[in-house]
Amino acid sequence: MALSILNNIPSLAAQNQLAITGSNLQRTLFRMSSGSRINSGADDAAGLAIADGLRANITALTQSARNANDGVGSLQVADGSLAQVTTLLNRAITLATESATGTVSNTQRTALDAEFSAIKAEIDRIGTNTTFNGTGVFTNTATSIFLSDSTSGGAGTISTTTGLLSAAALGLVAGTITTNVPAVASTATVSATGLPSAGETINVAGQTYTFRATLTGANDVLIGGTMAATMANLAAAVNGTAGAGTTYGTGTTANANASAVVNGSVLNLTAKTAGTAGNSLALSSTSSVLSLVSWAGGAAASTTTTTMPNDLLTAADAQITLTAINQAIQNVAGTRGALGAAINRLQSAVNVIQNQSQNLSAAEDGIRAADIAQEVANMTKFSILNQTGISSLAQANQMQQQVLALLR
Repeated sequence: MALSILNNIPSLAAQNQLAITGSNLQRTLFRMSSGSRINSGADDAAGLAIADGLRANITALTQSARNANDGVGSLQVADGSLAQVTTLLNRAITLATESATGTVSNTQRTALDAEFSAIKAEIDRIGTNTTFNGTGVFTNTATSIFLSDSTSGGAGTISTTTGLLSAAALGLVAGTITTNVPAVASTATVSATGLPSAGETINVAGQTYTFRATLTGANDVLIGGTMAATMANLAAAVNGTAGAGTTYGTGTTANANASAVVNGSVLNLTAKTAGTAGNSLALSSTSSVLSLVSWAGGAAASTTTTTMPNDLLTAADAQITLTAINQAIQNVAGTRGALGAAINRLQSAVNVIQNQSQNLSAAEDGIRAADIAQEVANMTKFSILNQTGISSLAQANQMQQQVLALLR
């Protein structure tokens, strides 16, 4: 190897290696001090993108769990308030039962009614003043609990509604109850005691059907091999269902006034229009083997009105009010059941979110966290290399001084 003083190649090589070792040692010290394998985008660009995405998911899930727990808290406040309402209503049951007995005077009933009025006022106060985080708990407006993992596909809401709470909402208010009874359709029956003869007829609600051994035209009904088969053919003709041309005559249209249901050899007829008009529909036959029960049972719609006193001033009023109080207790119990179901759902959502957050945290840790054991080993290696690099650089710098020996 020629001796040269223009360039010190060994020194340059030692400098380069020393710079690389210093950079690696610095990176190792960063990782050990921060506990993170990725301290900049240059460390692992793809890993940083994945880890930051996972961290966003974890952050959103953590807040979602808090949202759900806040929802549970709100519903538990409502449930606790309703428990107190139930206690008040049970006291009202006692008062109404006492007022309903004949051994209590009207003066005493006035005192019982005064306490009952106080109970209703307290129920109203609970419904109005019960709040959670400054917002009324009892409202018809749904409360939406937002849950998300920060992605559009992982977002959703759980809606809960407590409903209004007041004595009036529970039915403890004076007034009237109107009950609407719908109209009832008339019915009739046709029973076969044998097979009708060909040519015999039956008039059902104004439409005449003729029994035939062989179908010839509209409104013909085929005589079957049994009474049940014949009644089934007649029902198909009345209803206009499948079988035209085989069980009843082609061109037959569905009966405009009646429908039929067959049960063996008995045909049950029902008027299509409910009300008393169905009682006058036609039903007749020229066959002696058909037993007819004419149209009956049709009734017009009606309305009944019941007065609800909602006080304990008389024994009769107390008995009516007692029924209303009992219904109020059932209504409160139903509401508490719905609230309990919503609480359980939110708590289940919290459990799922926490499990998901735990697994995502483990995934992020696997990408972002530094392997301390490995980094300690790297620090030892790079520290030694740094020391040997400095020594090598010193030796390389001294090598060119050997040229001076030639000038002596």
